[in-house]
Amino acid sequence: MLTVSNVSVAFNGKKLYDDVNVKFTAGNTYGVIGANGAGKSTFLKVLEGKLSPTTGSVSISTGERMSSLNQDHFAFDDYTVLDTVIQGHKHLYEVMKEKDAIYLKDPFTDEDGLRAGELEGEFAEMGGWEAESDASQLLQQIGMPEDMHYKMMSELTESEKVKVLLAQALFGEPDILVLDEPTNGLDTHTVDWLEGFLADYPNIAIIVSHDRHFLNAVATMMLDVDFGKIKMFVGNYDFWKQSSELAAKLQSNANAKKEEKIKELQEFVARFSANASKAKQATSRQKQLEKITLDDIQPSTRKYPWIKFEALRELGNDLLRVDNVSKTIDGVKILDNITFIVKPGEKAALLSRSDVATTTLMEILAGKMEPDSGTVTWGVTTNRSYMSKDLNENFDDPKATIIDWLRQFASKEESDNTFLRGMLGRMLFSGDDVTKEINVLSGGEKVRVMLSKLMLLKTNVLVMDDPTNHLDLESITSLNEGMIDYKGSIIFASHDREFIQTIADHIIEVTANGVVERAETTYDEFVENKDIQKQIDELYAK
Repeated sequence: MLTVSNVSVAFNGKKLYDDVNVKFTAGNTYGVIGANGAGKSTFLKVLEGKLSPTTGSVSISTGERMSSLNQDHFAFDDYTVLDTVIQGHKHLYEVMKEKDAIYLKDPFTDEDGLRAGELEGEFAEMGGWEAESDASQLLQQIGMPEDMHYKMMSELTESEKVKVLLAQALFGEPDILVLDEPTNGLDTHTVDWLEGFLADYPNIAIIVSHDRHFLNAVATMMLDVDFGKIKMFVGNYDFWKQSSELAAKLQSNANAKKEEKIKELQEFVARFSANASKAKQATSRQKQLEKITLDDIQPSTRKYPWIKFEALRELGNDLLRVDNVSKTIDGVKILDNITFIVKPGEKAALLSRSDVATTTLMEILAGKMEPDSGTVTWGVTTNRSYMSKDLNENFDDPKATIIDWLRQFASKEESDNTFLRGMLGRMLFSGDDVTKEINVLSGGEKVRVMLSKLMLLKTNVLVMDDPTNHLDLESITSLNEGMIDYKGSIIFASHDREFIQTIADHIIEVTANGVVERAETTYDEFVENKDIQKQIDELYAK
């Protein structure tokens, strides 16, 4: 059990939140949500003991072990992949190394023998003899084959390091698992696996995530960081969001009788009561939901940006044809014989177990990189705008102010300060915010500026590489709706399952050995089709 008692956190006299009282119990997965800057990651650091609260305390039941997702991708470059994972159980790893060092001693004394015996007993009690096989099995489950287990971490790509550090956090089934944005940098295949892992996790899991589908699949409770407080709600993200919207509606409807409001609440709760993401907890969650009263829900203070893409010119008969495109970078084959067609009006999602593959293909489609062989042919009626995953690559003058940088992409009618300030206000840049220099913006702010640029350009094709990166849930929701409503065509890469499912009608899985594609197919249909998945596995295995 993990207990937070009367905790407050303040920086420079300004409180993030105060009087936080939360009890975490085994068998629940807690999703932590809140606007950017609300203090979600700070709260995790307080739980981990990396940051002391201004007031109050955090206590863990005696003998329980906490594990968290390491955000430093270079911290273990001097270790093998397998050793890195085992270090997720720090004490076990320390015992293993001390024990191995003693056996290498020459001479080997009686004292060494006694100490080795003590360590052997402790090692066995912690399941040490199964540690390497357990770590290896975990790595294979997240897509790291055995031939990579003894490589040095410094040899891995960024996406491979992300997987290893995730395995490190999960290793040994910790009593308390703390994950800050665990789906960042993971391919959809691994995210699906992680959802299944957490859905059956028997201990405490606490997760900050901007992935709505992920939170809906794994969370049994939500912690909302809002109003300078941290409040717990029963249910998943959808339940929290819709209950918050219902609260706003009931609050604004001052003339409605209390009995009518209660009836509406009861009907709302009834729809969700049987919708548990963990089947074995459905009964207990239903009982918790049924106890909810009008006082238990309140409207959120969240602000949603206004995102609406328009196309000035309609598409003709042809959109995109990719023929036999291949690309090798630093001696590594990234793309080989990639061929597909995207038709006008389609919204195509590029998926891969390698971010390098999708980003390389995106750069080639955008004309930022030349293929080694093959051709990319765009229809003559297309005009395209491109949003790179590398945020800094999107800005030619990082010292320009937001409003001046955007002005270069506006039409004559839209280039005056009044129009641009109004547009930026709808994108949550108000007042003096519009005169900030690009180089001082946060990742989320830079993405919102880029989205503003795309709205000004009014092209009929959007090419977007992981556009939800750095965005909070509210901005992701608005972007999601804007891309659904867009009348032009979109080619995009994303790790957000709900994003892909609700936008894409053409799925293209990109491997180093070709593609598997299906038009007029949703993401769910794509991943649930066993024949398609068999084709994909065969391509990756080549």
